[in-house]
Amino acid sequence: MYAEFDDSLITGNELIDSQHRELIDRINQLIESCSENPDRRAAVKMLNYLADYTEFHFRAEEELQEKVGYPGIKEHKEKHKELEQTVHELHEMLEEQEGPTEEFVRQVEKNVADWLLYHIKTFDRSVAEYVFMRENEQRL
Repeated sequence: MYAEFDDSLITGNELIDSQHRELIDRINQLIESCSENPDRRAAVKMLNYLADYTEFHFRAEEELQEKVGYPGIKEHKEKHKELEQTVHELHEMLEEQEGPTEEFVRQVEKNVADWLLYHIKTFDRSVAEYVFMRENEQRL
């Protein structure tokens, strides 16, 4: 199952939206690579990139939240840590196996792709709505 960036994932922040597109693209590349050519080294390399980019993206989101005084920032950071822990566990899974198995791919789909889509639609949209309300206080 491949994730798709659609209108339900748009936050209205061009930087964050472009990073979400990149994350989804990289997750899909990892799934495709592991499904078509289950090479351990390639999977580790792609997972490393995903981990680094996820950390970069989360810092950008958290800086935005701090800048606008988002009241749910603590909970949001905790959710980010959940995904970071999941990626760490996926690394361990690859270390314990000869290469990416079907179970590894299922875990990426469920615990990374599905998690990210849900997170964007709920937590990130909540931040976007907060920013919109702050920027449009005069109109409301």
